[in-house]
Amino acid sequence: MSVAIIQQGSQITMHFALKLAEDQVVDSTFEREPASFVLGDGNLLPGFEEYLLGLTTGDKKLFEVPPEKAFGQPNPQNQQEMKRKDFPVDMPVAPGLMVSFADAQGQELPGVIDKVEGDWVTVDFNHPLAGKTLIFEVQILEVRPEVKDAD
Repeated sequence: MSVAIIQQGSQITMHFALKLAEDQVVDSTFEREPASFVLGDGNLLPGFEEYLLGLTTGDKKLFEVPPEKAFGQPNPQNQQEMKRKDFPVDMPVAPGLMVSFADAQGQELPGVIDKVEGDWVTVDFNHPLAGKTLIFEVQILEVRPEVKDAD
């Protein structure tokens, strides 16, 4: 029996831990059900997927994904100044609070309050992991070759 090697379209079951510097764990499956997905299906960062190529069942690997291959660098244009009166009166407006708005298409747009100065509130709509180097620890549990659609 040949060993399946991860390539585009492979079905993968694995444990992973996503960390930032200083071992700050953002997400991990090591204490719960493993993650299963198809490489290239759009559910994972392409910068993460490229590090999985060539791995096989049983492999354990630690790698760093730079911001350019993850969530990019923070964009100053994604910082918006808003009037305090535009927030609900009963909402506690404080730095670090996550808020959600609807964009022009009605899509949910999460942001984090960066600062409050007088009547003005600065909301950061950059992804919370923008500008961060992501450290992934993976353990490949199973690799199955791409399943071709039977037409």
